[in-house]
Amino acid sequence: MDIQRNISLRKYNTFALPVLTNYFATFISDHQLQNLLEDNKSISPKMILGGGSNILFTKNYDGLVLKNEIDGIRIVNEDEDYVFVKVGAGVKWHEFVIFCVNRNFGGVENLSLIPGNVGASPMQNIGAYGVEIKDVFFELEALHLQHSEKRIFTIDECHFGYRESVFKNIFKDQFAILNVTYKLRKNPVFNISYGAIEVELQKMNVYKLSVKAISDAVIRIRTSKLPDPAFIGNAGSFFKNPVITKDHLSELNEHELNVPFYQVDEANFKIPAGWLIEQCGWKGFRKGDAGCYEKQALVLVNYGTATGKEIYNLSEEIKISVEEKFNITLEREVNIM
Repeated sequence: MDIQRNISLRKYNTFALPVLTNYFATFISDHQLQNLLEDNKSISPKMILGGGSNILFTKNYDGLVLKNEIDGIRIVNEDEDYVFVKVGAGVKWHEFVIFCVNRNFGGVENLSLIPGNVGASPMQNIGAYGVEIKDVFFELEALHLQHSEKRIFTIDECHFGYRESVFKNIFKDQFAILNVTYKLRKNPVFNISYGAIEVELQKMNVYKLSVKAISDAVIRIRTSKLPDPAFIGNAGSFFKNPVITKDHLSELNEHELNVPFYQVDEANFKIPAGWLIEQCGWKGFRKGDAGCYEKQALVLVNYGTATGKEIYNLSEEIKISVEEKFNITLEREVNIM
């Protein structure tokens, strides 16, 4: 468990930004993490890093980065209807999805090919195509970074919201997630009503729904419109889809044609942030190596040598233009460091 000094984080963040951290170490168990915390009390601040797929470094990190590499996927319980799978926080999210798809466990097929690690899934309450982590979450185990005590969090204690959880607000930077247990269906209930899944299944000539067919459709959709971080640096969706009131939507429809929306409840509607950004003319925009992806305006990219600050500045310009045109304030989904 050697502490390394002045380490580049380029390969540890999907924007491929070559920022440095003063200190760096990896851990593969809760015991290793506890020892690292005990032996390095004098170093502050400390950051737990997972897959680096939802973070934008705008400067070097003046502290200790601890890379979570806790592995393992195992079935810990089951009943007539459900199977409970405990997954190490360092496991790649899509690896876990494939584990479920291969066994016909239903619940996460709509979340195929989302970048990042399992540990980030409850932190962000990740979601796609009508499904969120809260729909399959059972519990997680986390370690308090200051007291070095382990704690179990139930679904109610996580306070899940839209791309939100207790770990992004009142417990921000206080816990390291060690493992997550998911509750998956033995008899899957399919969700194809959101986005382009149904259309893609028709293109694939799929007439009998299955976990694998839906997963394959989602993978095809995502690869067709989202850049692969291995070739173009990005963190997926940069902004959250904003939620506006019914009155605000009516106002927009007085000036704009065919504003797309998804109804949240009787009084609130979710508007695709990508559509708003595209209407402001940003899709395909590039300034130096910082850009707005040509196939999906919701994704900001690093074409090679962009700095985190340049990408952040672009996001700020996009926010301002959307607010001026639509009176809607976009909120970043990506964590800014």
